[in-house]
Amino acid sequence: MTDPAIGAAVRGAVDLSSLRNRPAAPPAGAESAPSEGVVVPTLVMDVTDETFPQVLELSRTVPVVIDLWAEWCGPCKQLSPVLERVVTELAGRLVLAKVDVDANPQLSQAFRAQSIPMVVALVAGQPVPLFNGAVPEQQVREVFDQLLQLAAQNGVNGTARVEGATDDEQPADPVEPAEPPLPPLHAEAYDAIEAGDYPRAIAAYEKALAENPRDEEARAGLGQVRLLDRVQTADLQAARAAAAADPLDVAAQFAVADLDVSGGHVEDAFGRLLDLFAQLPADERAPVRERLIELFGLVGDADPRVTAARGRLASLLF
Repeated sequence: MTDPAIGAAVRGAVDLSSLRNRPAAPPAGAESAPSEGVVVPTLVMDVTDETFPQVLELSRTVPVVIDLWAEWCGPCKQLSPVLERVVTELAGRLVLAKVDVDANPQLSQAFRAQSIPMVVALVAGQPVPLFNGAVPEQQVREVFDQLLQLAAQNGVNGTARVEGATDDEQPADPVEPAEPPLPPLHAEAYDAIEAGDYPRAIAAYEKALAENPRDEEARAGLGQVRLLDRVQTADLQAARAAAAADPLDVAAQFAVADLDVSGGHVEDAFGRLLDLFAQLPADERAPVRERLIELFGLVGDADPRVTAARGRLASLLF
């Protein structure tokens, strides 16, 4: 293989070297097939310490998801059916290998399963940590999509076929659900964005929010297009020079913060605006607070950088 992203993900996390050359029991995994595919007894298989080397080999053709579970684990019983359903729907693009950690202590130790359920993947024999705990099905689907992309980048994009099944009995190719039509004002905003007409997109999103203040997609879209509109003609060097010349110039600091967020320097942007907020008189702080809240929404409330910045903002307010 190896891809730097995988190497970074697993460095120091999991050591499977002691399990690679174990003498195999009678086949419970897969037998080799042409490079574009592999034959498996089932897309969802139980794996033991003894049969694991076959799973490592299988992962050179198709990504393998490892579900570490135990009979006494309640969250495992919630998560396992979700994993099985999603893997089955992916029609052989992934295989699910279930490991009972109580019955297979060496695998449990190799994967450092300190808490379960624990889900990892194997791509060309390399472990890729995915998540711990029972997560929502939508998150499982998103993580598996990312896993398939990572696997494809490393040449692991084969398909598993179920042993003994006819073509009609093979897993059906997944059918992408049809995208629901966009609400009219959202569609208008998208068309305006594609045309580079950001003011028209802003107006469409503002109208959508006026009609439905709980329209979170419109709120997120409005924040994004406002940022695009503000930075499209900005000059980074000039903006930084103006901000450095007058640290209390709100417009100048806003300009640099916008450019930092659009360039991925989120912490720099938050730090700049929070420093500005702290230095301004109380009656001049409101615009800075509003801009921070807008940028928080752009980055996402779950982002740890937003959490940290919100905490500092709260301390400055109170």
